[in-house]
Amino acid sequence: MTLLLLNHSPLSTLTSSSSPSYATAIPRIFTPLPSKLLRRPSFLGPAPTPPPVRLSLLCSYSSSSAASARSDMESSLGQSLYPLHHCKTIHLVRHAQGVHNVEGEKDRDAYLSEELFDAHLTSLGWQQVDNLQKHVKSCGISKNVELVIVSPLLRTMQTAVGVFGGGGYTNGIDAPPLMVENAGNSSRPPISSLNCPPFIAMELCREHLGIHPCDRRRSISEYKPLFPAIDFSLIESDPDILWKPDSREKDEELAARGMKFLNWLWTRSEKEIAVVTHSGFLIHTLSAFGNDCHPVIQNEIRSPFKNCELRSVVIVDRSMMGSDSSTTNYPGKIPSGADLPTDAEKESVEVPK
Repeated sequence: MTLLLLNHSPLSTLTSSSSPSYATAIPRIFTPLPSKLLRRPSFLGPAPTPPPVRLSLLCSYSSSSAASARSDMESSLGQSLYPLHHCKTIHLVRHAQGVHNVEGEKDRDAYLSEELFDAHLTSLGWQQVDNLQKHVKSCGISKNVELVIVSPLLRTMQTAVGVFGGGGYTNGIDAPPLMVENAGNSSRPPISSLNCPPFIAMELCREHLGIHPCDRRRSISEYKPLFPAIDFSLIESDPDILWKPDSREKDEELAARGMKFLNWLWTRSEKEIAVVTHSGFLIHTLSAFGNDCHPVIQNEIRSPFKNCELRSVVIVDRSMMGSDSSTTNYPGKIPSGADLPTDAEKESVEVPK
């Protein structure tokens, strides 16, 4: 059974004064599928206070006390219906273990090292990729994903092509590989672009920008020979002009960027999409959702992602902006005409005086 929960926090609550272009958001609903439940990260502070004017909620509760609220929630399940063609299924993936993760766990100052520039996956990270690839195949995700969106950094692209790619590549095939042999010190064979969805690189889903060299990308012209079948056409600048050596992107700026990414995601025609991105991006983007949900559901949405963790959610557009027509609905009686239910017909009959 799936619970739907509505994001009632408008984007304006997430933006800073320096980001006016992010001021318009399309209301969304996220429906999480089961995953590990962890507490909200302490560094995010308390959940934001809901604004005075809120959107309607599909999973919420109200009570005179927290104890009775939890009891009410446990005894009754909030349910809702929503038209399928106003929904998209999104598979969110954090990249596998990178060399910066290993060094950063030993010493936080290691994140400042230039030796970790555009960090690649470790051998353990590639094992994680192989395990996730087996999972998406066994549960059917790989057959249904129509598009893979990936942050244009080495570790995310390695993860994306390893999980959702077409398997081994053979020279002479009339299709470019997704990844060439040993790309990014991987010691891996090439990966085929056949029998898999298209891949698009997108800067909006990058990690926190600035200060840490591991989060600075290479030029796109360097990536293209390594990942020939990834589409980099949405990236406007060849060099990385977003990363700054002396300033780190603020959390609220990253959250606003995440909401802009979700709004862009809705403009895509695909209905089932995989997004391979970063821990910080996921934490701050998803922190906007679930404020009025049961605490268990809220934690399920907001808990930090582990390396190579996948969570599937449903995103719903309630605004009717850019809505598609249904491909499965059927109008019923043809030709059109009165076809009232029996009870309605009875109610329309006049009673003699």
